[in-house]
Amino acid sequence: MSDPIKHECGISLIRLLKPLEYYKEKYGTAFYGVNKMYLMMEKQHNRGQDGAGFASIKLDMEPGERYMSRIRSAQQQPIQDIFDQINQRINNALAQNPEYHNDVALQKKNIPYVGELLMGHVRYGTFGKNSIESVHPFLRQNNWMHRNLIVAGNFNMTNVDELFGNLVTLGQHPKEMADTVTVMEKIGHFLDDAVAKLYKQIKKEGHNKREASPLIAERLNVAKILTKASKNWDGGYAMAGLLGHGDAFVVRDPAGIRPSYYYKDDEIVAVASERPVIQTVFNVKYDEIKELDPGHAIIIKKSGSVQLKEILEPTERKACSFERIYFSRGSDKEIYQERKMLGKLVFPQILKSINEDLVNTVFSYIPNTAETSFFGMVKEAQNYLNKRKEEQILALGSNITGEELHEILDVRPRIEKVAIKDAKLRTFITQDSNRDDLVTHVYDISYGSVNENDNLVIIDDSIVRGTTLKKSILKILDRLSPKKIVVVSSAPQIRYPDCYGIDMAKLEDFVAFKATQALHEDHGTTYQIKEIYEKCLKQLDSNDENVVNYVKEFYAPFSSEQISKKIAEILSPEDINAEVDIIYQNIENLHSACPKNLGDWYFTGNYPTPGGNKVVNRAFINFYEGKNQRAY
Repeated sequence: MSDPIKHECGISLIRLLKPLEYYKEKYGTAFYGVNKMYLMMEKQHNRGQDGAGFASIKLDMEPGERYMSRIRSAQQQPIQDIFDQINQRINNALAQNPEYHNDVALQKKNIPYVGELLMGHVRYGTFGKNSIESVHPFLRQNNWMHRNLIVAGNFNMTNVDELFGNLVTLGQHPKEMADTVTVMEKIGHFLDDAVAKLYKQIKKEGHNKREASPLIAERLNVAKILTKASKNWDGGYAMAGLLGHGDAFVVRDPAGIRPSYYYKDDEIVAVASERPVIQTVFNVKYDEIKELDPGHAIIIKKSGSVQLKEILEPTERKACSFERIYFSRGSDKEIYQERKMLGKLVFPQILKSINEDLVNTVFSYIPNTAETSFFGMVKEAQNYLNKRKEEQILALGSNITGEELHEILDVRPRIEKVAIKDAKLRTFITQDSNRDDLVTHVYDISYGSVNENDNLVIIDDSIVRGTTLKKSILKILDRLSPKKIVVVSSAPQIRYPDCYGIDMAKLEDFVAFKATQALHEDHGTTYQIKEIYEKCLKQLDSNDENVVNYVKEFYAPFSSEQISKKIAEILSPEDINAEVDIIYQNIENLHSACPKNLGDWYFTGNYPTPGGNKVVNRAFINFYEGKNQRAY
């Protein structure tokens, strides 16, 4: 309902465990892997709008034959663009060489992208230019097959400057200070080192240079390389990598911040950021797909063997709760139930806001992603009514008339499709005065769906900035003439920046922050803001891992209810007729609904890594000093 939050990236990896001829015979095409990768990427389209990339590796190619392919796109429909190009290359090759049609060996040798190892990435950039150079996968090339590295990930590192410095200390000269570059070069450094040591050892055993290559592939300890490379990483990550000779890996951060799931049978190994993607694409059961444990990597050797290795010691599990509320596909079995539970658990607050008047209340939702929590909210409303009906019927006893019984039973939650987004409308005019008028027309309303003097309850996934709510939604809902508009967020108040993959970087962007600042002004406590700034400043350059999040003190004097009330005041347009109430989920209910994903730092300020506390303090310093810039 409010301005959309930028998503996290999505990764996909497929390793075909059989020769390509097997898939040609069973599924009718040697392009089975390419087709499945297309589906996996499209099923994670919700995670990426800015760009997409695809890479593949062919196993056991002869010297001089191309064995790596990569394609990326930053077009408006990047996934479609990529696979249009791939299909064109494949179709042209088949048209020009009819002998390729039934010869899988010739297809593999001569047609790009047809390999046993495939990687896909959909990008939603949190910052930086939306250019092809920013699109994953990233490629680190070398004439040694084993030293070629392709990396794609769903991650942000909070300590890029430190990682950059580490690379310089190692004698490298990174081309830019970006987490993608520093991470890839760190892995690449230890990969180079491991290959060089193995080559030296194998030569001592009496093998010649040509004999050394397969032995290096066999003996290369990918887990050890990842442990060394990730030692100083501070962030949330699910990172996939391909090595030129055919090894592959996906590694997950120790707190499990970023998600990763995998599936294996005798034909394929598949890894993705979301479970239902694998479930749908390969038509497998829910319980056959496993979650990659925090701090672990799934490593697929060239031989096809699959290993699960601890890379870093897991810390307290803090898997991202926004995955459950908003980002991941709602078709996941667990996520679907959790979103319904979020709607259910916030209902008592709604009931209080409408003075228990369900007869004169209409329930709806905006946007479509809030539909599942809406179901949970309405079901709980029905449960409440059923209990009340039972009490009324029992109170009347045998004296109840048919008319009275019918009148009691006829009461049910009033559900309407109140607002419909006009997907065709684009706010193309940039001048604020004209743009604001266009924004008010992004949604159409269903006239007649609400009676005068009704309460109108609208549920949303989250309310972050509140801009669209103030400039558009509340104004158009007010045209229906409700007595009261109750806006419900199935997520708690977003108070702190995220630095692990979501685009929420500036404190002053959050309406909860603005409301709390206004409360300080109302209560004459703005002096505390300077005190917090000075505390943050003292820690700015500290290398101590025990950095304190002093921004918590900014919110501490006020209750969640006070902040919500002030948010409603800030977001209510001056010319609105209806009373506006804004309700947020509380933290206890969030944890109850999503018990496996307790990462809640954007709500509580409890960051799972030291870098998070450094980022939030830096964000407060930027706010106080009037610097309109990111804190990481």
